[in-house]
Amino acid sequence: MFNTKRTSLVKRLWRHRLSPQHETQGATESPEELEIKSTAQSMLKRLKEKQLEVLLQSVESKGGETTKCVMLPKGEKRFGRRCVSPQMLCCQLWRWPNLSDHTELKRLPCCQATDNPVEVCVNPFHWSILRIPDPPSPTISRPVLERVAKNTVTGCQIMEEPSPVLETETGLTPPPYQQYVTDGSTGLPQPHWCHIAYWEQRQRVGRLFPVCSSSISVFQQLPHGDGMCLEILQDSQADDSVRKTREKIGFGVTLSRESDGVWLYNQSQNPVFVNSPTIGHPNTLSVYVCKVPPGHSLKIFDYDCSEFYEQIRDPQFTHGPVNAKSVRFSFAKGWGPCYTRQFVESCPCWVEVLLNTNR
Repeated sequence: MFNTKRTSLVKRLWRHRLSPQHETQGATESPEELEIKSTAQSMLKRLKEKQLEVLLQSVESKGGETTKCVMLPKGEKRFGRRCVSPQMLCCQLWRWPNLSDHTELKRLPCCQATDNPVEVCVNPFHWSILRIPDPPSPTISRPVLERVAKNTVTGCQIMEEPSPVLETETGLTPPPYQQYVTDGSTGLPQPHWCHIAYWEQRQRVGRLFPVCSSSISVFQQLPHGDGMCLEILQDSQADDSVRKTREKIGFGVTLSRESDGVWLYNQSQNPVFVNSPTIGHPNTLSVYVCKVPPGHSLKIFDYDCSEFYEQIRDPQFTHGPVNAKSVRFSFAKGWGPCYTRQFVESCPCWVEVLLNTNR
């Protein structure tokens, strides 16, 4: 009688759990499925009622609502007959049923439990699967290799005259780094670390969006949360392909500036396609576009890698003005050698991220 609410929360959570792809609806539960059920119930018993409410809110909204962390002790624990980490188990139950122990999970920026030495967050929508691209083979000429080797031996950095043109293929020029806004909470100036431009095919829609906070969400429409809402920017005269693609953006993506670079977290229900100066290799004529499935994360820009590429860049592979600090990604539709669309301007809805020179 006293556990009616708690029992109801657990039952609702269990109804939302995802079965592996090989399982069919209505089929008798296999021994493995029964073991997982016993393990999950053992784990859920460790959660307080308020934690169960937060977990249910996150699962039912599919990450659309901003929810708090749900904490459990760190390390692999024995739940029933299974020995598994609690965050891995929750991700298997409510996000990726076929997730293996070898898959790397990466925490989303919304998770506040990064520095907790004792507990770990088990909210499955605070995690993503790490996407590691498979770039094409580089083509580096012998003079370039000799030049890099010489500077490596002498311990000197190559200091080449920067190109006076910083235009991208779409004609945008990133604003100077020395632009600031005031943070209302501290009164201190905050630099823009990037600007975002939203495009529908060859038409830019809206103004450049400056980003000062460490992370920013780009979405079509959300019940809660803030960021760059594309719904208020969309062109009412757009064609059918643009309108259909807008409907697929959903929760969109989160861009995050972190210590090792800039990351993209795909929170929509459709893939995102990314082209970046630090994904692939500079000395190739082929455009490399990386597909980021739903729920996956990808480092879309690496500052150290960018500096190294500046040293090995071969002029024979550079045609026209190039901005080495510009990242492009499209929603739902890809482009490049593997797709029917050869250029990003042919994609119905896409975004250009103009990074500042400094980190």
